[in-house]
This record gives sequence, C-alpha cells and structure tokens, in this order.
Amino acid sequence: MNDKIKNVLFICTHNSARSIIAEAILNKIGKNKFVAFSAGSSPKSIINPNTIKFLKSQGYETDYLRSKNWNEFANLNSPKIEFIFTVCHSAAKEACPIWPGHSISTNWGVEDPSSIGGTEKEVMNAYLNCYEILKNKIVRFVNLRLEEFDQTRLKNKLIEINKID
Repeated sequence: MNDKIKNVLFICTHNSARSIIAEAILNKIGKNKFVAFSAGSSPKSIINPNTIKFLKSQGYETDYLRSKNWNEFANLNSPKIEFIFTVCHSAAKEACPIWPGHSISTNWGVEDPSSIGGTEKEVMNAYLNCYEILKNKIVRFVNLRLEEFDQTRLKNKLIEINKID
C-alpha cells in the first residue's frame, strides 16, 4: 500500500460508544497517517453522554464527534475508505452498504460499555476496559508498515491483531 493518508471507518450499531471511542483514538494517535470516521447501521441521534465524559477524562477532543449513519460513507462523494472495522458483533453480521473502492474490512468486536449498569465507577471502568482493548488494537494497526503487505496478508494481519487483547 502507498504512504498517503488512509481513511478508516469504525462501525457499530448505534454509533454511540465503541465506534466513537475508536474514531477518537485513531484520530489522535494515527494523525498524519490515518483519518478516522465512525458510523452506525441504526445510529442514535446523540452520542452516549458517558462516552463524551470518558473521552474528555482521557484528554480527547470531542467537539467534532457526532453519531452518523453508515450510508454517509456509501456514496461516491464520500471519502474513499481504505479500512473498515466493525467494533460490535451485531454490526459485523448485518448486511453492509456497498462501499466505494476496495476497502479491507474485519471485525474487532468489543463489549459495549454503554450497556453496563451500576455505579458511576463501574460504568467508567467498563468504558476504560473498552478503551484499553480498542487502543491496544489501534496502536498495533498504526504501527504496521502497510507498504510491506499485499491486501491478503494485510487482512490476515488485521484478523491477527483482533486476537490479541
């Protein structure tokens, strides 16, 4: 793969927690190499407030984040997406739109922190766990020397990254 900036789309059903967290992480640590977006098959109208609270507590900018429908990325005027990661198991099983181009896609399913009830500490711990798992995968992705892989080997490497927590 060449060395131009790559567009990455993170997908989960509601685009309210996991995919938003992944978008924020990659836009921070993958700057100058990747541009991250997120979307959902059935997005909520707003991002879960605990997602914003958690990201701010970790020093992330959140003003640009919004919940989006994945159809925003399925038309010819959309950014060309090189990589698509589903971060929930239900979205991985859904019939996805036809993405322009030849994106590499794989599932990096993570438990939904917004589904956890309990005390504020328990909820924030669920967010921290989700964040750490996603960040670990994303750091490994950012550190890949993409130019060394053909599409098949790269897809296999992305699947391998998912197996490491």
